[in-house]
Amino acid sequence: MTTLTLYNTLTRTKEAFAPIDANNVRMYVCGPTVYDFAHIGNARPVIVFDLLFRLLRQTYGAEHVTYVRNITDVDDKINARALRDFPDLPLNEAIRRVTEKTEKQFLSDAAALGSLEPTIQPRATDNIEQMQVLIRDLIANNHAYNASGEVLFDVKSMPDYGQLSGRNLDDNLAGARIAVEAHKKNPADFVLWKQSSETEPGWDSPWGRGRPGWHIECSAMSERYLGQTFDIHGGGVDLIFPHHENEIAQSRCAHGTHAMANVWMHNGFLQVEGQKMSKSLGNFVTINELLETGAMGGRAWIGDVLRLAMLMTHYREPIDFSVKRLEEAEAKLRDWQRAARGAELSKGDAPDESVVKELTDDLNFHRASVALDFIAKKANRDEGNARHCLAATLRFLGFSLDSLLTSDDGWEAPPHIAKAITDRLDALDAKDFAKADQIRKELAEQGISLMDYKDDAGQRATKWEMKR
Repeated sequence: MTTLTLYNTLTRTKEAFAPIDANNVRMYVCGPTVYDFAHIGNARPVIVFDLLFRLLRQTYGAEHVTYVRNITDVDDKINARALRDFPDLPLNEAIRRVTEKTEKQFLSDAAALGSLEPTIQPRATDNIEQMQVLIRDLIANNHAYNASGEVLFDVKSMPDYGQLSGRNLDDNLAGARIAVEAHKKNPADFVLWKQSSETEPGWDSPWGRGRPGWHIECSAMSERYLGQTFDIHGGGVDLIFPHHENEIAQSRCAHGTHAMANVWMHNGFLQVEGQKMSKSLGNFVTINELLETGAMGGRAWIGDVLRLAMLMTHYREPIDFSVKRLEEAEAKLRDWQRAARGAELSKGDAPDESVVKELTDDLNFHRASVALDFIAKKANRDEGNARHCLAATLRFLGFSLDSLLTSDDGWEAPPHIAKAITDRLDALDAKDFAKADQIRKELAEQGISLMDYKDDAGQRATKWEMKR
């Protein structure tokens, strides 16, 4: 077995990965806050850690890997909307009503990006009790205190607080405005539980009716589903401080453990066309808008292309997401799909070992894609089983085998599409335009676009392609 090496933010080195238990490799990744549709920056950790999930499954066996990605539905804006729109429902049910559309859209977008479903996708609202138990333990261990209606974590109680981010706590405290929040022992102390007024949503607790702070939810959910110490914790680089730093503090101090997770991994920032993404600059774009509208480049892009465009830059590096990058990814993916066309796969077909080997070096997708290009060249020369190997490897990487292929590529339409095209042409010849339009509409709902043209004999003909 090739050794898997991963860059660990905690130690700032690339290390050989050694799971705590090879029969249950455990990974936690911070998921979305489902207040609104996920933006394209949210897509990067979805794709990056899906690739790692696939690699871990390939290395240790699919049944030996547990991947948890949470859904954050505890949020003041969500809570307020739940109280406003559904005042007669229990709070958890009201929140569910508010977030069900955005959560469903996120899961649909993640699937369109070629990502496997995580093993477990817990909601924060289903883990309030677990959060309260953690807070109780932190108070009992003298790492938290109650002040002015808030339960706060005492950062001075943890000597090595700041290890992940490399921040010096004393420097942070010296520059802080202590008078702003005088009830805190130290300005850097953070909220574990805050009280809710009579007009605010909340849950009953030993410290009064209230709601949890942001950081406590991931400590509670990771412990519940993966244990007090697990293998890998992932997320965006923007979460290193304060979120992940505070997760570590909570979990270690509550349990008295040396670590929350042994390996911490973070994907880099994302820009759009060379600028930071923001609504004020007009370049804020959601995953769904890229998939369904002309928000970038005046056209929609299929999930396979978005996935490859993300992976073309190493996950730890900043990425400039642009129309040019999307076009490059589309051309590359079409070349691979053309070379793999016609291959028939069975469930157990394995990816190419050389591609997998490159990925084991801290998810080095660039070198993996070079290896994939080599296999594609062999497939185009029809050498050995290269076509079959290429197809199996594309599937392993999360790409479909025909999403960009058209009839111009010599790609024969599946029987149901071919019959629909023939039926539509017959309807057009019979001037039954309503039937022809209905067939076109039904194919469009399946993601199939039709283009009519005249063949060399001047007769009506139709080309097809998957929608981009």
